Amino acid sequence: MQIIEVTGYAVRSAVITMRRKGTPLEFVIFPMLHVASPTFYSQVRLRLRECDLIVMEGIRGRSVGVSALTLAYRFAPRRRRNGLQEQRAELLLPEGAQVINPDVTATEAIADLKTLPRGMYMLLMVAAPVMGLVFALRGPRAFLDEDLVVEDLPSTLRAELMADDPVTHAITDRRDQRLLDALGEICTERSDEPIRVAVVYGAGHVPAIVSGLRDRYGYRPREAEWVTVLIPA
Repeated sequence: MQIIEVTGYAVRSAVITMRRKGTPLEFVIFPMLHVASPTFYSQVRLRLRECDLIVMEGIRGRSVGVSALTLAYRFAPRRRRNGLQEQRAELLLPEGAQVINPDVTATEAIADLKTLPRGMYMLLMVAAPVMGLVFALRGPRAFLDEDLVVEDLPSTLRAELMADDPVTHAITDRRDQRLLDALGEICTERSDEPIRVAVVYGAGHVPAIVSGLRDRYGYRPREAEWVTVLIPA
């Protein structure tokens, strides 16, 4: 199943609705990118208005290390000619939305990264700002990279290697666990309610979300709708 599609002319995100037989509660998964066109975020916001509860990504608190890592995507929107925006809660959340944030703290995020070999950790901290500058200079065309494709199961050897990358595991494993635990609590407490629960997380987390909801709680993807992330000029 495709989650983020990259073609020669556009990048699209698949909004996935998951349901379980016999229960009215449904989950709507929004695979996000930290930088996108303003139209993408406005389209997500419109769809979030139809949801009763929003489970949203967002590392809580601040640290120098996390700030350094986020430079990888914070530079690009600062160049106006790129026509891009950085993802921010105020761009997405409808007024009065009920929001849950089960994400890790900044301290926990850095602690997970420090389980990497020291040389790998230091290289990551140095490389992130450099990658951000390159991304800013390339502009929207940087999105047309096959490495940005996300699927529920890796379809190439390169994708398999990237999925098994220790940096990826350090960044996502604890966060995915926290998220799935939170979704499990919602299943337990509200499965008899006819509500739509939005899960607004980075696209890289979505394979774990889909498999976790399926394997732990019996949910299956039933619908998908493509939303355009951007069309490079």
